[in-house]
Amino acid sequence: MELLETIKCKDGRLFNLPYHQARFNLALTKFFPGVPKPELSELIKIPESCVSGLFKCRVVYSEKINLIEFLAHQYRPVNSIRLVEANNINYSCKYANRNALQQLFSQRGGCDDILMVKQGCITDSFTANPVFFDGIKWWTPDTPLLAGTQRARLLAENKISLCRVTLNNLHRFTKIGLINALQDMSDMPVIPISQLKHQ
Repeated sequence: MELLETIKCKDGRLFNLPYHQARFNLALTKFFPGVPKPELSELIKIPESCVSGLFKCRVVYSEKINLIEFLAHQYRPVNSIRLVEANNINYSCKYANRNALQQLFSQRGGCDDILMVKQGCITDSFTANPVFFDGIKWWTPDTPLLAGTQRARLLAENKISLCRVTLNNLHRFTKIGLINALQDMSDMPVIPISQLKHQ
């Protein structure tokens, strides 16, 4: 079993490292107790070719670091989202194997992304934690499949708040944003709730 950290690297700087380190440490403790927990800041060396521009730094690991790679990144436009039932999925850690998520993503029809629904509660999109705007504040579901690092930072900074988001109360919100390690609230896609399609 391989696990993954995806870290934003922009213009030679790694973002949100304390939150990635915390999740990395937690996963090692859960799956590989007793294994040393190296510092990501010491492990990751940014190549000369990646000191300008936006890159995705992928750290693939199990008991040891298996791969560190830098991939050029472009934001994927998201203008419409389809609700997809995902009652049987478990993705509480960031696994390198995303086959189960990929199968759900394939149900998006003509939409750009999916929003997963587990036992009536909104969880995640294919690659992001959603945030919902009610006209005053941004909220994120308290039922994520994977509690992302950007989500953790924004909660700690009180820029978003937790609430239960269900199929029954989606009408309270006007917009959906998608946050992940590479996109925070300043560059996330924002979609009107009217562009949310039902299965």
